[in-house]
Amino acid sequence: MDKQKQDGAAQDAGDRPVLTTRQGHPVHDNQSLRSVGERGPATLENYQFIEKITHFDRERIPERVVHARGTGAHGWFEPTGRIGDEPASRYTRAKVLTQVGVRTPVFVRFSTVIGGRESPETKRDPRGFAIKFKTVEGNWDLVGNNLKIFFIRDAVKFPDMIHAFKPDPVSNREEPWRFYDFIANHPESLHMVTWVKSPWGIPATYREMEGSGVNTYNLVNDQGIAHLVKFHFVPRQGVRNLTAEQAAQIQAQDYGHATRDLYDAIDRGDHPEWEFCVQLMADGDHPELDFDPLDDTKRWPEDRFPLLPVGRLVLDRNPGNVHAETEQAAFGTGVLVDGIDFSDDKMLQGRTLSYSDTQRYRVGPNYLQLPINAPQAAARAHTNQQGGAMAAYVDPTGANRHINYEPSLLGGLREAPRPQKDYHQWVEGHLGRYQTTRTQDDYRQAGDRYRTFEPWERDELVANVGGDLKACPEPIQLRMVWHLWHCDPDYARRVAEVAGIDLERARALPPLPGKPAPGENRPRTTYTSGQAEEPARAQQATPARETAPAK
Repeated sequence: MDKQKQDGAAQDAGDRPVLTTRQGHPVHDNQSLRSVGERGPATLENYQFIEKITHFDRERIPERVVHARGTGAHGWFEPTGRIGDEPASRYTRAKVLTQVGVRTPVFVRFSTVIGGRESPETKRDPRGFAIKFKTVEGNWDLVGNNLKIFFIRDAVKFPDMIHAFKPDPVSNREEPWRFYDFIANHPESLHMVTWVKSPWGIPATYREMEGSGVNTYNLVNDQGIAHLVKFHFVPRQGVRNLTAEQAAQIQAQDYGHATRDLYDAIDRGDHPEWEFCVQLMADGDHPELDFDPLDDTKRWPEDRFPLLPVGRLVLDRNPGNVHAETEQAAFGTGVLVDGIDFSDDKMLQGRTLSYSDTQRYRVGPNYLQLPINAPQAAARAHTNQQGGAMAAYVDPTGANRHINYEPSLLGGLREAPRPQKDYHQWVEGHLGRYQTTRTQDDYRQAGDRYRTFEPWERDELVANVGGDLKACPEPIQLRMVWHLWHCDPDYARRVAEVAGIDLERARALPPLPGKPAPGENRPRTTYTSGQAEEPARAQQATPARETAPAK
């Protein structure tokens, strides 16, 4: 890090310019979405977030901002009609998961996250695992990765995270100090870092990696009863990862080895297959757990919430044209079918706005008319949406083409029948920007992961993190080793030795300002200002309006 960067790092916080929106409004809180209570849903009037995320969605054209490097394949999904040993209908009314013998067409796109479209597939990076199920009830998109977790738990931080991981805007180089500067200020990221910097950060091929929806959803049955759910895909081919040395050897010969491997396997009839599984939990906040089940930086322990088989996913056909199919394929976390619903996972809610907004910008407002994105014939779209750039046709609206609104006494479209019993979540709380109360596992799960790795995996992890920290300024070095010490002392000691960092100086650091000590929860629900949440108050009757005195 050169002297100019060091001077900037040492600048007193009080001398820095104040962060604002593009409207010039000061940003008082850049850490949390506004929500109804700490665990409640985010609100649509999050203007600061909407401006931030929608501008971020438009930072690149036409290449994807993230997940630019990728490949894809067609296939099908077939359910067993059961979730574990029980009928799937006990938990969901979604036909895609309950109709035995029905093969749902799918398109799957695999990708890296940070690198550009021509970047090497040996890059250390989470791998995207996005699936478009073309069900008889319309499309269902499941957009996740291979590691089951993510770096952050609040979507308002997503642009900051990607900016930190992308190349420096001045040098145009990916710099370790930028990555670890962000991580050092977000202890919840330590779990993901421990996975990514291990061999799990470089899957050998797309066929030999796991997939996961990452976020928490709800399954809803025909009685309107909901269960929290995580979606997972386990490869029948087994899991295989690469060391840094193995990846370098492959990269020297082939930048697109994973694309080549998938294409060639399907071409020769060796169709990759995954077992589709779910983890289930009763709906609720589960105060008995050390983590919030809506926190996407945490895994649900499989000894307590086992993977329950649901069906099989098979890829058996390569795209006919990469641009028309793989590159124009557009996924969104808000694309759900009846029987699969949202949870209050804040990353899921933010992604639901961002992903579809990105596609309308990147591909165009009529991206759902493209064959790769359009629903299957049994669920053909009938809407009153019209116009926009590149409209290939007008969605059918019924026999009377003069009616492009609803309702009408003279024809047009009608509403679908409502479910007899629907899921009605109770939501109550103060509107505000909240800190996460359950922070105890921010360090514990990272330490557990370190201890359960094979010795060679730990060696790789330590060498990778230690090597990165050599290129970081001392304040970041010391804070990262302090974090790792609270994950596992051996983890920190070994990384400090590799990087040449004074372990005792790192251990002497105080906790991060405004955050609880490692291994502890916040004692009470608090706003991001540090103020404790006010107690609930009984609703007061609206006072009678005063009347003007008679003249």
